[in-house]
Amino acid sequence: MDKDDRGVDMNETIRKHVRNIAIIAHVDHGKTTLVDKLLRQSGTLVSDVTDRVMDSNALEKERGITILAKNTGIKYRDKDGEYIINIVDTPGHSDFGGEVERTLQMVEGFLLLVDAAEGVLPGTRFVLRKALELNLKPLVLINKIDRKDADIANTERLIQDLFLDLAQNESQLEFPVLYGSSKLGFVNFDSTKMSGDMTPLFETIIATIPAPVAKSDHMQLLVTSLDHSDFLGPIAIGRVFSGSIEVGQQFICCIDDAVSKPMKFTKVYTFQGLQRIESQKAEFGDIVAVAGFTEPVTIGTTLCDVGHPLPYPYVKIDEPTLSVYFSVNDSPFTGRDGKLLTSRQIKERLEKELKTNVALRVEPTESPEKFKVSGRGQLHLGILVENMRREGFELQLSAPEVIYKTIDGVKCEPIEYLVVDIMEEHQGVIMEKLGRKKAEMKNIHHYDNGRMRLEFEVPSRGLLGFRSQFLTDTRGTGLANYTFLGYQPYKGDIPTRTKGALVSMESGQSTGFALDNLQSRGTLFIGPAQNIYEGMIIGENSRDDDMDVNPCKQKKLTNMRASGTDDMIKLTPPKVMELEECMEWIMPDELIEVTPQSIRLRKKILKANVRK
Repeated sequence: MDKDDRGVDMNETIRKHVRNIAIIAHVDHGKTTLVDKLLRQSGTLVSDVTDRVMDSNALEKERGITILAKNTGIKYRDKDGEYIINIVDTPGHSDFGGEVERTLQMVEGFLLLVDAAEGVLPGTRFVLRKALELNLKPLVLINKIDRKDADIANTERLIQDLFLDLAQNESQLEFPVLYGSSKLGFVNFDSTKMSGDMTPLFETIIATIPAPVAKSDHMQLLVTSLDHSDFLGPIAIGRVFSGSIEVGQQFICCIDDAVSKPMKFTKVYTFQGLQRIESQKAEFGDIVAVAGFTEPVTIGTTLCDVGHPLPYPYVKIDEPTLSVYFSVNDSPFTGRDGKLLTSRQIKERLEKELKTNVALRVEPTESPEKFKVSGRGQLHLGILVENMRREGFELQLSAPEVIYKTIDGVKCEPIEYLVVDIMEEHQGVIMEKLGRKKAEMKNIHHYDNGRMRLEFEVPSRGLLGFRSQFLTDTRGTGLANYTFLGYQPYKGDIPTRTKGALVSMESGQSTGFALDNLQSRGTLFIGPAQNIYEGMIIGENSRDDDMDVNPCKQKKLTNMRASGTDDMIKLTPPKVMELEECMEWIMPDELIEVTPQSIRLRKKILKANVRK
């Protein structure tokens, strides 16, 4: 029989010693830590490298969330020989659903990771629904069983309910359940055992997840993500579904009905640990990175043999639900912090982002200095802006707007599935606030420790500005998670921000004396000795209308001393808002000015007398 240099039988249509698996979990349930431990125990990684190696992006490390889907290859040896286990780490937040949907096409099965204390949250539900629709084989691991507040029995019940709700057929209701702790590095079949290693998980993956099967006799490589090299040009990452590929082989790009001219593979890489290993050849079932493109390639393209165009069916990615206008920074402080200021530079950066960020849309507007950018949610767009800030861009953002659709002649809007965990005493105020936002309660569950979980369907626009108010109402003890559910008929008007803004009517430097007099009027966003300009928002008014104020006012000096006039000024620390909070807070007549060093709020029209 013919065998290649990786020991693959060329005449077989099944790769017995390869497994492709995705890891699915809600944000912060321990996905990336689990992959760390699997890499270390298989000997793929030495033990003294940094934690959470899969979170390679600076923002991912900072926020502790996975934004980009990544893959790694692990070699594991057991009694039947050496296995190659390709693991894909998917983002848990539904705003990065574009990443999730692409990734799930590369695998035959998935490992569902659930926190033993927090149970099933919307991020888990969102990705699990996608995975079961693709008929992938499930495997469940209840993680963090070493936590003091772990409730394993309740978590198992929630998982069973979730599968009953989402399963596409009866075979998906039978799956192995393991228990463990990614942090401590053990997994067992027994929930009471608190020691061991990852061997039971490796064995279960090999026993449960199906081996890859060739889909046809000719080459099919589905591109699911893109990279770029200054030396090799575009690099396509994807999975070989059938046939084999080797360096020097000719191929064509097929997507829908379009077929490219023939090109030639110049490099083929396979994944081992976190490294791309250069290889001469790859077989069906392998996850690879390839170079050799002479024209642009898009995600969802199938690379095929010349003369045999066989496009592989590609999962449709959900449409964007939220749009924001990006424009050139025209404030009086433009150019002070950033180096990339022009509309041409912003346009090029957005076009570059479109190549790899499949859920993003960018449309031109009537003004060449303004771009309409649509994404899956505030976090999705916020991460893009945060990355641009760090690269040296200055830009302005408008208030987010939800994207309406007309379905069968009816105006429809995006709806989110919201899950809140709160103390029982906060139930009344939260239900009242969500009632105003046109939310419908779908489920309620009481815990033994005085907490409760409420589940709602709520319009996306009702959640703009919800998070900061929610934290205030629950005294910082509430947890809110939401995921995109779908489009439903328009629910009616929803009241927006109820408080006005304190707007500076002077340019200059803020003084402690002026701010001391202003802090009784509302919440301040700035401190003393900060540079400000006319039209900049310096705080939130305690009333519902905007107020023009002078934060640069100096104390008049006299040669008389009077008791009580020289009292020490006591300023409350200013409220510092992150980018996502600013996006929730602003109104349609306001803008966010984003620079590498600061985030400022301003009115679109700066002059107070013109605004009136």
